[in-house]
Amino acid sequence: MTADPPDHLDTGLVKIEAMIRPFKLDDVKERLTELDVGGMTVTEVKGFGRTGGKTEFYRGSAYVIDFVPKIKIEIVIPAARTEEVIAAIREVAASDRIGDGKIFVLPVLDAVRIRTDERGESAL
Repeated sequence: MTADPPDHLDTGLVKIEAMIRPFKLDDVKERLTELDVGGMTVTEVKGFGRTGGKTEFYRGSAYVIDFVPKIKIEIVIPAARTEEVIAAIREVAASDRIGDGKIFVLPVLDAVRIRTDERGESAL
């Protein structure tokens, strides 16, 4: 038996995507675990922002690195926890230097647990 889809698209869930420096991952994971965030997806990504890449030196020659390695953390949480989670990520990921990263918040139309067909927050 399958669950009925929601009557509307407002599940009360948000997806947080945080792009952080790779060496900050363990600190962010530990902090989110303390907050009882149920799970996360972590991906190694590369990108650049307004400042572009960075210049590295190898054997006396300068090389421009166009894409900077980052870690992308994706979590889905109840919308009511958004500010708490953003503050926690910033608290441990910020170094007050250019390149600390970005946090994006997106609405989640639905979440479905494949095994049980639970929907919405209960699927988390």
